[in-house]
Amino acid sequence: MTIHEIQAEILRLKKEKNICILAHSYQGHEILEIADYTGDSYGLSVEATSADQDTVLMCGVRFMAETCKVLSPEKKVILASPDAGCPMADQMDRAMIEKVKIDYPNHAVVCYINTTSELKTVCDVCVTSSSAVQICNQLPQKDILFIPDQNLAQYVAEMLPEKNIKFLDGCCPYHALMTIEDVNHARKLYPNAQLLVHPECPPAVAKAADYVGSTTGIMQYAANSEHNEFIIGTETSIVEHMQFSYPDKHFYPLSGSLMCPEMKKTTLMDVYHCLKHNAGEEIVLSADVMEGAKRCIDEMIRLGG
Repeated sequence: MTIHEIQAEILRLKKEKNICILAHSYQGHEILEIADYTGDSYGLSVEATSADQDTVLMCGVRFMAETCKVLSPEKKVILASPDAGCPMADQMDRAMIEKVKIDYPNHAVVCYINTTSELKTVCDVCVTSSSAVQICNQLPQKDILFIPDQNLAQYVAEMLPEKNIKFLDGCCPYHALMTIEDVNHARKLYPNAQLLVHPECPPAVAKAADYVGSTTGIMQYAANSEHNEFIIGTETSIVEHMQFSYPDKHFYPLSGSLMCPEMKKTTLMDVYHCLKHNAGEEIVLSADVMEGAKRCIDEMIRLGG
């Protein structure tokens, strides 16, 4: 079968079986083309809540499928590639943070959306990369323990110097590879390009950027900008997607190292087999985890995230 034939069969099957396909922006373009919704992890989960279909297929990683299940408990949520995880989400667990909280009894515990649902149950509020500064600013506590991404935590601390933000040794291992040398090299190659980076990049890289924001924020910035050349400091799939979306503009990767192998585990054939042969893994969470994680996410929504 050709890619086009597989895509056509997927489109037929998802309509026949009444399945909604969600695809994170870091997925391959051939998957984005057959998805009902594309975007950041939290945004996809929100879209799923209003989808007419009662079954949702997540083309992404495990924590994203869990978030989708938490926000749509009545729906059947399937993870297209069962072994697709997030290295950052796996760096900290509930038991670890329960012990850490003993040393920070007066700190509000803020967790990034890139965490397991179980870990969210012992945190006060969840944030996304686009809402982290706003949510932390809204908290009445001056003292904040921000997990798991130290780079995002340092970015928030830079934006909110009046807060006392503590962080642990955690990060996205791929965004963290970016260096100021990469920035200098890219700017030398593309002197007229603006540098747009994700706050999961190290602080030195973020400070050198023309714009720092979420994946969706980066894409929106480039779409609305009068500039027509951009160096993209996030997962390299975004470069390809933006090249397709805005063919009159030019997009370059900050580094070829910024590629998430976990996201690449999901293939177009995985999606096909989920629809054709009921492959994938249904996400099942305990009532306690569902309740605790939803409380954490609901607090983010209450604070405007």
